[in-house]
Amino acid sequence: MASAPSTTASSLAPPPLSSARGARAPTALRLPSHSPPRQPPVSGRFRSVVPTPGRLALACARVRCGAAVRLIGQSEFEAEVLQSELPVLVDFVADWCGPCRLIAPVVDWASEEYEGRLKIVKIDHDANPQLIEEYKVYGLPTLILFKNGKEVPESRREGAITKNKLKEYLEPLLSASTVA
Repeated sequence: MASAPSTTASSLAPPPLSSARGARAPTALRLPSHSPPRQPPVSGRFRSVVPTPGRLALACARVRCGAAVRLIGQSEFEAEVLQSELPVLVDFVADWCGPCRLIAPVVDWASEEYEGRLKIVKIDHDANPQLIEEYKVYGLPTLILFKNGKEVPESRREGAITKNKLKEYLEPLLSASTVA
């Protein structure tokens, strides 16, 4: 009777490297012996700026704004959004948010395309936690349309959006006259 082959741990291990092929593992498989030293934060162009109310020009260098788009804060929200004669599209963004940077040119386009019919402002997520909490902004970027000082029902949109989708989103909202 023949017995079944043995499957001990030594028989399952890979064969040792022979001296003919070299005793070291290939470069791609070797782990670095130590991690490189951490570089200090870059100063100058990417410095960390904490905006103060009314002084958001420095923050606009972080959060990209077109000529017709303003970056506002908590202190300006009521005057710029809630008391505006025009409908206001509020874009909640953050400088670390990739999709926010992705839609920035589309938002700039909309500010030019709808000039005189729509005002667009950006709100920095990190600098305005009270507004983020008040309007329950859970994802970035978030677009909310305000008319007559109130959020337009069904106007909330989260995530990146193309120029065509933004146009499809804005046209019916601008023609509708109902608010919450």
